[in-house]
Amino acid sequence: MSPIAYTGAIIAVAVVLFVSNRLPVVIVSMLVALALWATGVLTIGQALGGFGDPAVIFIASLFVVSAGLEITGVTAWAGQLLIRGAGEESRTRLLVLTMSLVALLTALISVNGAVAALLPVVVVIAVRLRRNSSQLLMPLVFSAHAGSMLALTGTPVNVLVSDAAGDAGVGMFGFFEFALVGVPLLAGTMAIIILFGKQLLPERNGATMPSDFSRHAKTLVEQYGLASGVFLMRVRANSPYVGALPSAIDLAAYPELQLVAVQDGETASPLRRAVVAEGDHLLLRGEAAAAAAFASEKHLAFREEASSGKGEETLFNRSSGLAEVVIPPRSGLIGQSVFPGMVTESGDLIILAVQRGGAEIAAGATRHGGGIKLQAGDTMLLQGTWKALDSHLDDPDVLVVNSPDLVRRQAVPMGPGARQAVAILVAMVLLLATGVVPPAVAGLLAAGAIVLSGIMTVEQSYRAIGWTTVILVAAMMPLSTAMMETGAAKLMAEHLVDVVGDAGPLALLAGLFVMTAIMGQLISNTATALIIIPISVAAAAAMGISPRPVLMSVAVAAAAAFLTPIATPTNLMVMGPGGYAFSDYWKLGLPLLLWFFVVAVFIVPLIWRF
Repeated sequence: MSPIAYTGAIIAVAVVLFVSNRLPVVIVSMLVALALWATGVLTIGQALGGFGDPAVIFIASLFVVSAGLEITGVTAWAGQLLIRGAGEESRTRLLVLTMSLVALLTALISVNGAVAALLPVVVVIAVRLRRNSSQLLMPLVFSAHAGSMLALTGTPVNVLVSDAAGDAGVGMFGFFEFALVGVPLLAGTMAIIILFGKQLLPERNGATMPSDFSRHAKTLVEQYGLASGVFLMRVRANSPYVGALPSAIDLAAYPELQLVAVQDGETASPLRRAVVAEGDHLLLRGEAAAAAAFASEKHLAFREEASSGKGEETLFNRSSGLAEVVIPPRSGLIGQSVFPGMVTESGDLIILAVQRGGAEIAAGATRHGGGIKLQAGDTMLLQGTWKALDSHLDDPDVLVVNSPDLVRRQAVPMGPGARQAVAILVAMVLLLATGVVPPAVAGLLAAGAIVLSGIMTVEQSYRAIGWTTVILVAAMMPLSTAMMETGAAKLMAEHLVDVVGDAGPLALLAGLFVMTAIMGQLISNTATALIIIPISVAAAAAMGISPRPVLMSVAVAAAAAFLTPIATPTNLMVMGPGGYAFSDYWKLGLPLLLWFFVVAVFIVPLIWRF
């Protein structure tokens, strides 16, 4: 067999395997790379060369930046803005705000990141406003697809298209150049959904709904009897406690008060220094009048957000949070004595309350009184910094009821590190927009800054990367190389040009759009783009036209993944919460696909001339 025949056979088998979904896409893509080497189409260096490609490095770095924004609560902040601005009556206003926000986030942090961040927010809005989730979730995802065309970082396909334009010698697309076509795509998408969405979308709710943690803190403090009477006091410079041992804090004159913990003023973690210093905090529980008198006598200042004594504001904020854990059978903690105010063995967490059978059992227990011995099934409420909660609750001796990391992402807008994350994002966008450095360098600098600033650890950054996407792109890239080097792309392009005949470049764009859109409904749009891009470049060369409008048209077609739930991970992500059936997607997706066709075939050439 000739190299072209081998390449064609590998493409055919890969498409069948992608559609059948019997093997993970990562395995299929790796088999493609290995098959190209085994058949002699490519050398081993060429077959594995995609793993060192700058476009792949850039895509991987975007996952880290996206996770940094989510971890620091930037996306939660955006979601809360949406809830405040949505109102209760206007469907149009709610849809416009939702679609605008997800499009903006998508342009900056990718489709998957934006939809994952806003999915629980939109479900909560549906519940609170008594609206069917099916009327909101598909518009959320389809607007994200349109928003992916607003900037280079919106989708890996944009990166691949820009890279291909550079390789073709016509210059890479600018960071915001995609918005020239992205804005009409988004405007048309929003208009179609607002005008026809109610009729084309089903009226139902999903059986599986994401958990709402927006009121998690209030729920916990009420359950454990801490809804009021919890105070956080700052030690002033003239307080008699400055320079004193924590054990010197005597509340004998205030029997209505209980000292829960002494916290470091800078870290909000339990005090590890030998003596108390100015700026440290005392966490007390008791009556408001006694707390005010004690603060006045000892020159202590109420922290502003804690002055009301509301437990959820005092214990659950940007610097620290709460976690509920259960003592499982055979836990090593069974039989150990604990008491409210006790610092855990790690020195980073404080036990606020213990319950057995839903009732508090250790409210008055003290260290000197021996505390109370834990039993299987007991629950404890722990308080500490978010970092401490994340790192110390993987102990097999306890079961965490709700992940602190997941709770923080939903309930703590603009948390620790949020300003740094936003600054890093802005810096990356500026580098990409000005072209001072290559995109891969800008992405690596941003991802490195996320880690060095302490927003994420190296291990967290590894977990944040969507390795399925990265490996898919890296392993499929050699297929594009093979299609160009063997002449397969040129051959397919010539056949396409022959089919469109003398109809001209517009017919070429139409043919490429149909080919890309059909494949994109069945397999990953990233994989589709990697197959179509070399064909489109070769077809442009065969017709003697610029590849820029052809490549941009392919990018638009790849984003038009509307007709099936398997077209993209985000389409599948909303299927359960929205209660959608397979057939629900094409009803709204078809008019959107037609609009994308109009933009790709008729508007793109007006912006990027042939």
